[in-house]
Formats: sequence, C-alpha cells, structure tokens
Amino acid sequence: MITGAVCRRTGLVPQEVDVPVMALIYRVMLPCFMLDKILGSQALKSGQVVAWALSLGFGLIMAGILLGWVVGRMLGLERGTGMRTFALSSGCQNFGFTAAPVIEILWGPGVLAMLFVHNMGVEMAIWSVGVMMMSGERRFSWRRLLNGPFVAVTLGLLLVALGVDDKITGAPRAALSMLGIGAFPVAIFITGCTMMDLVGKERPDWRVISGSVAVRLLLAPAVMLCAAKWCPISYDLREVLVVQAAMPAGLSSILLARLYGGRPAVAVQVVIATTVLSLLTLPWIITWGSAWLGLKPLLP
Repeated sequence: MITGAVCRRTGLVPQEVDVPVMALIYRVMLPCFMLDKILGSQALKSGQVVAWALSLGFGLIMAGILLGWVVGRMLGLERGTGMRTFALSSGCQNFGFTAAPVIEILWGPGVLAMLFVHNMGVEMAIWSVGVMMMSGERRFSWRRLLNGPFVAVTLGLLLVALGVDDKITGAPRAALSMLGIGAFPVAIFITGCTMMDLVGKERPDWRVISGSVAVRLLLAPAVMLCAAKWCPISYDLREVLVVQAAMPAGLSSILLARLYGGRPAVAVQVVIATTVLSLLTLPWIITWGSAWLGLKPLLP
C-alpha cells in the first residue's frame, strides 16, 4: 500500500491505469486465484460448513451495518446528511484484499478457501441490502452478483461437491496458479494509489471519524468474535472471523456511495480513519481474539 501511494504521489502510476488494472484483477486474476485455492479443499466438502460460512458472511455484515445505523443516529446523522453512507461504510470491513494476506500468514493458504466462501455471503449482502439501502430502491437485481469472484466461488463449490475438483491438474492447474498469484499484491498496490488520491480531499468531520472507529474497530469486532466463540462452526471459519474482526472499513463503500447516490465524502473519511488506526488495533484484536477462541497462529 505504501509503495502504491508513493508511486501515485510521484506520478509513476497515473489514475488512468486504475480502472483497467482493477478490471484485470476482478475478471481474470482474482477468479483464477480463488478457484485455485478452492479446488481440493477438504473443509468445503461439508454442506453444513459452507452454509455457515455463507450465513455468517451475510449476517455479520448486516449486524455491522445495523451498529453503524444506531451509532449514526446517536451522533445526530440523518438521512440526506450521510446517515446511510456512514452505516454502510462503518459496518462493512475490508473483507478481501487486506484480509487474505493476513489469513495466509497466520493460518496458511488452506484457510483461504474458507475465506472466499465467507466473502461470497458478504458480497450477497453488500450488493443486495447494501445497494437498496444506499439508493433507496426496493428491488434487488441478481445481475449485480454476476462478477468474476462470485462465479469462481460458485464453480469451485460445484466442482468440490461433485468430487471432480481433484481432476484439474497439470498445465490447467498451473495456469490457474500463475494467473492468480499476483491478484492480491497488485490489488493492494492499487489500493495504496487510491488511498493517496483520497487523502486531504475532504474536511474532517470528527463525529464521522470517531463514530466509525467505534463501530468498525470496537463494536463490530466484538460481535464477530462472539459469533466465532459460540456458533457451532468449523475451526477454519473461526480463523477467518478473527481476521475479519480486525479489518478496517472497505473501499467498496466509496464505490457504492458514488454509484447509488450516497455521500462519498463520508465514506472516504471512514475508510481513511479506520485504515490508519487499524495499524495499531489489528494486532491486538487478532492476538486477543485468537487467545480467547483457543486458536494458535503459525509461528515463524
């Protein structure tokens, strides 16, 4: 992220490259990476495990948005002044690009398959309830879900369920791995570029900043860790939820605010504030949460 910010600041990577690079990531690299990690996953052979991952991905985002709504009302925010944008942006964590490298470091690459199924539930929540809340619409279009990652996870789960996922070997599997391995480094690099574009663009609103920090880095993590503690879920999914609990707000909320009539300035402040402070809170949440849940991260 720092490298991306420096490259944008010095003009080495202009804004014009952002859209085509992100299109390449979402349409080619990321789907290949997801499919490569899902194929052969023993944990995903259980329908109950998959159902819990999808349900908690959807439900915990909804809980986070509800917390954002309650805190926003307490701060005096109203509809038309950033209430909906605050609730969505503070309630939705950076569930993908930032979480995946942390999970791989802490628990190993095998847990990434569980992350992607969990994130499928998150995507369903964001592009259904999240869009309807931001735009004021009352109808849901399934076309919003037809993106590369969603298709990749669906295809991967189907192949695992049919028991033919282990048949994809040799050159095709090597091609999947080679195409996908750069997805997260490049995405995080572009995220750094985008963050540099946002810094200093909006006048800080300390109600928004303090409220988002309370929701995203305190209340929402508490809910996620409690779910990981008391829900009858697999060990891998608990590992995913610990990392999800520590994540800052996701950049997707800025996109939704721009596309569906929200307040991008509010989303920008939430993302920047929680991302900066997560450098301090993330290690504490993961360390304490892992100890509370009895999880043991991989050691160097």
